[in-house]
Amino acid sequence: MNGEKNSSNNRVLKLKYVKLGYHYLITHLLKLCLVPLMAVIIVQASRLSLNDIHQTWLHLEHNLVYVVVLSAFVLVGSTVYFMTRKRSVYLVDYACYLPPSKLKVEHDRFMKHCKLMGCFDETSLVFLDKILGRSGLGEETCAPEAMHCLPPKPSMEAARQETEQVMFGALDTLFANTNVKPKDVGILVVNCSLFNPTPSLSSMIINKYKMRGNIKSFNLGGMGCSASVISVDLAKDMLQVHRNNYAIVVSTENITQNWYFGNNKAMLLPNCLFRIGGAAVLLSNKSVDRRRSKYKLIHVVRTHCGANNKAFNCVRQEQDDIGKTGVSLSKDLMTIAGNALKSNITTLGPLVLPISEQILFFVTLVANKLINAKIKPYIPDFKLAFEHFCIHAGGRAVIDELEKNLHLLPVHVEASRMTLHRFGNTSSSSIWYELAYMEAKGRMQKGDRVWQIAFGSGFKCNSAVWLALKNVKPSCNSPWEGCIHRYPVQLSL
Repeated sequence: MNGEKNSSNNRVLKLKYVKLGYHYLITHLLKLCLVPLMAVIIVQASRLSLNDIHQTWLHLEHNLVYVVVLSAFVLVGSTVYFMTRKRSVYLVDYACYLPPSKLKVEHDRFMKHCKLMGCFDETSLVFLDKILGRSGLGEETCAPEAMHCLPPKPSMEAARQETEQVMFGALDTLFANTNVKPKDVGILVVNCSLFNPTPSLSSMIINKYKMRGNIKSFNLGGMGCSASVISVDLAKDMLQVHRNNYAIVVSTENITQNWYFGNNKAMLLPNCLFRIGGAAVLLSNKSVDRRRSKYKLIHVVRTHCGANNKAFNCVRQEQDDIGKTGVSLSKDLMTIAGNALKSNITTLGPLVLPISEQILFFVTLVANKLINAKIKPYIPDFKLAFEHFCIHAGGRAVIDELEKNLHLLPVHVEASRMTLHRFGNTSSSSIWYELAYMEAKGRMQKGDRVWQIAFGSGFKCNSAVWLALKNVKPSCNSPWEGCIHRYPVQLSL
């Protein structure tokens, strides 16, 4: 038995190296073909005599019009290129909000609190306890202050206080770390799905920091857990138009007014998963900022499946039979997320995958379509395109599904699992806590590529691709600063 197992392992190892060799051969094929061509050019150039060079110079002197026209064409073409080319967008720095320890919600305390509320029946309490035990959340996740009261006080004022605490906490850290003044910021994009008061959250930030009057501000609501990528995309588009500018993206979610107090099991799930959190990101299109920036934005790919009714309704805020408001999660959620992921990577793949993977994918696709070969569809190896993966920490099932479908290793989903354990599902900001985890672990090296991928209601799957511009160190007041030495932790099955 051991001999057969070792033989099987050896075959897998050999196939791995064969594929790796194929990948390097195809990737560097053009360079290998250029070597003999360059050798021929060098040999031919070495045979040119001084007389040949002199004759060429005389020919140009007698064709002055040709030289002038060619020079003008090159000059105009260069000017048009530099005026119309896309401007690089740099991520200067970002900050994640770290809730105070007094807001921590241990599992036992959570269940005791739910019992004392008196709004959940026995079946719901058993369900909550079961889900919480399997959720992947640790004992240090935090809930807003209003939810620690008995009875809870989910008022508009308490919701404002929670949002201000999170947004201003992240922004204060960001401004301190970057030495950028609020009045220097020309673009502001804020996203929060379930809490959209008047004045808006973006106006609350402008008022707090006394930002300039001509700032381009946006407030995105109802766009789900992938809204941070959408906000980055919007900020990127604005930075293509407005030269020499800073853009700030603030991503958060409000728990205070969105806790469910009924007994519909589909609506109870968010109570177990969602916790307080938020992030503020500083983007720049200034070439002088490249040297001090952490990352460069390479791609943003957005996929919307809202035309499909099942996808549209799988995450829905609504009232239950007795009028209690909550967010309902469909049983088809994972299937719909899988289909959205396939659509997203179909667009993203050609942009990031090496040609070797694209050839394999194309060959299997053609074989199945044209000759009915019944070959299992080839899943591209995204580990050849990215060194790091920031998968939205929406829940244990989401991370498990992507790990399986993308054939990732445990180390690739470590940041997502540990973020879920330490902070819970912080909605759209979770991908930034994950990026901070990798930096705190010292894993982010110059040239590394990062894939941020998140899912949102509607239903959406959005991706952002970043390139590390240096060996990235964690910023001051990182959310992992006082606890990174304890991670990764062993999770119960």
